[in-house]
Formats: sequence, structure tokens, C-alpha cells
Amino acid sequence: MTVEHAPARRPRPAVGGYLTMAFAVAVMILPLVWMALASFKGLDELYQLPIQWLPDSLAATNYVTATQTVPFGSFFVNSAIVTAVGAGLKMTLGLMTAYALVFVDIPFRRFFFYVVVCALLVPQQIVLIPNYALVAQLGWLNTYQGLILPGLASAFGTFLFRQHFLTLPRSILEAAQIDGAGHWRRLWGFVVPLSGPTIAAVGLVSIVTEWNDYLWPLLVIDRPEMMTLPVGLTLLMNFDGVPDWGVIMAGTVLVTVPVLAVFFLLQRRIVDGLVTGAVTG
Repeated sequence: MTVEHAPARRPRPAVGGYLTMAFAVAVMILPLVWMALASFKGLDELYQLPIQWLPDSLAATNYVTATQTVPFGSFFVNSAIVTAVGAGLKMTLGLMTAYALVFVDIPFRRFFFYVVVCALLVPQQIVLIPNYALVAQLGWLNTYQGLILPGLASAFGTFLFRQHFLTLPRSILEAAQIDGAGHWRRLWGFVVPLSGPTIAAVGLVSIVTEWNDYLWPLLVIDRPEMMTLPVGLTLLMNFDGVPDWGVIMAGTVLVTVPVLAVFFLLQRRIVDGLVTGAVTG
């Protein structure tokens, strides 16, 4: 006599889990929704009680005022240059450093890795004054090199790349070495093509960091033609009277949209890149 086993029931997701996730999504999304809606409102609508979520019209008056009040084109070009060069160099240096820590037989490489880990624990605000003094002595205030070079070392990128490289099959690199491939060719011809998700994750973090950086550009830039977008937004503030928050929100939307576009383009690879090698020693 055979006994048939009933199929195991899948555990139902807890309602509390859905509610917690919905609350977390609302906390993140609602400020963005309010920012976008407020960018179409006038002062009377913004200060109206009770709160009016939807604007009376979708006229782009605030966007026109924002772009005519400050040179957004110049700000965008400066931010694009700083972000592209800064994020590109960060990823390149992180790739080469992580490759050396994993695939190059150098003494004390585990010690150097611990130094990288310790660098993750150092707040960036601690090095602001030494970096500013060095940039000022070099005459790099109000220059692209002053904006970009002090922040090129990325301990986070190096750490993530190193953890991912430990999961790669060494047989491929050993075969490439037998064929006469040097370290440079092995890095760019074999390691980099196998590291797409991790490169996407580090790239997104680097792009967002460079694009949204406010404190360092505020310190080293005081000429409007060299300002980046986050710093340039401060020029929209009207300190003589009531700030026009509709115009400010419109400028903030213009700053936020490019970062969101990059995120949606890379979102499929981001999670894979962040979890790759997470448990590797």
C-alpha cells in the first residue's frame, strides 16, 4: 500500500512584510512625487492649507524661470565633465588596484587590502581641510582638476571589485598567461568582460556620488561659470524675500532626472553586482 504525500504548501507572504515594504517605498517615492508636482505650482499653491497635491496647471513657467535665472547650461556641462571624468577614473583605478590585490603576486597584499577596508571607515569630511589646503597651494581653485583629483581614490570600488575578482575562474587567466597575455591584456581582455554587473554597480555609485557632490565643489569653486548643478541651485534662492520654492523645485528636478535615467538603465545589473562575491573572503 503506497502512501501519497500531499504537496508541500508554499508559505504565504506575511501581510506585515508587504505593509513594511509599501511604507518604505512610500517614504522614498513621496518626496520625489511632491518635488515634481511642486515644480508646476505657484507660491499661492505651495503655501495653501490644507495641502494641495495636484497643481492647477502643468505650465512649465517655473522651469523657464529657473533656466533663465541661472546658467543651467554651464552648470550641466561642468557637472557632466566632472561626473564622466571622475567616475571613469574612479572605476579605472579601482579595477587596476583590485586586479593587483588578487592576481599579482606582491608582498603584503592582504595588508594593503586591510588598508582599503580601513579607508571605508574614514568619513570624507575629515580630509576636507587637508585636501583644500593642498588644492589651494597648487593653484587649483576654480579648476576641473581641483574638483576631480582629490576624490579619485575609491575604497568602496576597490573593495567590491576585489571581492568579485576572487570568484572568477583562475583557469581562464592561467590559459591567457600561457598564451603570452600580460597583466594589462588579462585585465581588459578577460577580467573586465566577466565583471559587467559589478562594474555597473560601482559605476552607478560613482556617478551618483560625483553628480550630487555639494560640499567639496562649494569649497573650491566660487565662480558661477565653474559651478556644478548642486552648487548652482543655491543661486536660485532669494534671500531678500520669500524663496520661490516652485522655481527651486523645478531646478531640483532638472538635477535629479539625469541620475534617475542612469539608474533605470543600470538597474538590472546593480543588484547582481552588489551581491557578487559578498561572502568571499
